[in-house]
Amino acid sequence: MLDKKYDAPPSSAFRIVDVPDPYKELSRKRGTEGTFVGYNDEESPWVPFGENAAIRHLAFDVRNNIYSNILWIKKPGVIGTHYHRGKIIMVCLEGSARYLEYPWVATPGGFIQEVPGEAHTLVTDHPEGTKLFGWMQGAIDFYNEDASFAFTADVWWFMNHYETYCRENGLEINKQLYI
Repeated sequence: MLDKKYDAPPSSAFRIVDVPDPYKELSRKRGTEGTFVGYNDEESPWVPFGENAAIRHLAFDVRNNIYSNILWIKKPGVIGTHYHRGKIIMVCLEGSARYLEYPWVATPGGFIQEVPGEAHTLVTDHPEGTKLFGWMQGAIDFYNEDASFAFTADVWWFMNHYETYCRENGLEINKQLYI
């Protein structure tokens, strides 16, 4: 048991520990394995998202309508107003980002949590733009400047975004993105 100093679990062995699991065989038979996507364009390319942005897709989970990516806004600019139908978790990796509707600015390491039923407009004022890691669930409805509906992005939209780009550019679809 760990003491109150919040130490890490004791170990000095550089070896795999066979953890007891009464459902190991069932998990192997019916579950899915974890995935790994390295940090290079071959494993997941930067797919254009408008003129000033690109998305590097990291995970698609169709059973739960969950998708993960890195959004790169390349220079100061706006990602249009959008309405969330699910929960969004983001971490600022580079530059800075904010929403016009709120007073805060996310800088590297900043944590953003969005909940269903919120609409906001993502912007970056940083001279080098921003990169945001996102773990998202549910649909995101995008709207034009006059508040007219533009399109819905969900796990299927993001998968199509990725796969269409790969087909058009002769790139292999990375099966590690599908969980």
